[in-house]
Amino acid sequence: MSENSTSVSRQRDVAIPLLITCGCLIALLSFGPRSAMGLFFQPMTSANGWSRELFALAIAIQNLAWGAAQPFAGMMSDRYGTWRTLTLGAFLYSAGLLLMAHAETAAMLHLSAGVLIGLGVAFSSFSLVLAAFGRNVTPAQRSLAFGIGTASGSMGQFLFAPLGDYLIGSIGWQETLIIFSGIMMLIPLLAVALRGKSVHVPVAGQQDQNLKQAIAEAFKTRGYLLLTLGFFVCGFHVAFITVHLPPYIVDLGMDPALGAIALALIGLCNVVGSLISGYIGGRYSKSIFLSLIYIGRAIAIALFITIPATPVTVLVFAGVMGFLWLSTVPPTSGLVAVMFGPRYMGTLFGFVFFSHQVGSFLGVWLGGKLYDETGSYDAIWWLGIALGLAAAIVHWPIKEQPVARLAAAE
Repeated sequence: MSENSTSVSRQRDVAIPLLITCGCLIALLSFGPRSAMGLFFQPMTSANGWSRELFALAIAIQNLAWGAAQPFAGMMSDRYGTWRTLTLGAFLYSAGLLLMAHAETAAMLHLSAGVLIGLGVAFSSFSLVLAAFGRNVTPAQRSLAFGIGTASGSMGQFLFAPLGDYLIGSIGWQETLIIFSGIMMLIPLLAVALRGKSVHVPVAGQQDQNLKQAIAEAFKTRGYLLLTLGFFVCGFHVAFITVHLPPYIVDLGMDPALGAIALALIGLCNVVGSLISGYIGGRYSKSIFLSLIYIGRAIAIALFITIPATPVTVLVFAGVMGFLWLSTVPPTSGLVAVMFGPRYMGTLFGFVFFSHQVGSFLGVWLGGKLYDETGSYDAIWWLGIALGLAAAIVHWPIKEQPVARLAAAE
């Protein structure tokens, strides 16, 4: 090996740990405030006289805006680089949180908490971080790297849930949102380490393709369509529980602080769950593993709503769901990378994630709407069980193999 090659190799050995560290911190920060939105449910609706459906609709719009913008964020990252994309996201995110703190009308709430924060999360989310990881680590390392990145997002939930609860109780919900807004401006600094974009390296026997062709190929692939359909259910579960579990706990006559503790426990357990998921996804069938995760979710929800509720059952449910929370992300993103390679992963995972966010929109909005109409969350819990079983069926037949274009080259 030449001296120049050795130097490049050493630089890469230093750069990868730095990239992983900064990427994980970005995932932590971008996932933190949006995972704590449920803590603002009670104080904001009480202060402004809003219904649960109105606040839930704002968060539902946030999830939909996040999902709709995610493919474009992936395209921007793939074409113009990760740093520019994450910086744009940080400014949008910060502006949304700041305006949310001063929202006095439904329109302002929907614009700030809904559209701006949704766009901000899309352009600064962990999916862009995972795409950057996918471009820089070896195929054998990807699943574990995806697990580490996802776990970092969960750590954001673990940290921001108790932080938000403490700040709301001590200085007020408006000041808490302003502090969160300032924290988001750390993302552009950290994103410097993730500078770079998708660069194509020609491989003998492999057909080259542009972005449009890559998207067309993906939507003609049965496994990709099934994966996209199944990820809808993950979004439905996660968004509904994140936003509606705290008020549900209050409805059961328990201390509101238990809601923050439950969200934090979900985040903490998901750190472990995501790491385990990354390990398992690198060694066993990702599609079958996904089916088992969704079956586990359905069982956990069914037991939670049928067993008499106590603080202990709430915490047990939060812990179990935490292990199954974003453990879907490493095998889902891993399947995208296996099928199509890392070149356009930001874009292609963005479309899968859009389905996730459509599910998030319906989970949050239907939760508020059905509660206002019936005075109970029972219907939405049972719908979540049915969707979990359906997702298990959808993922089982997905084949973990590259598309014909890549398989022929290999």
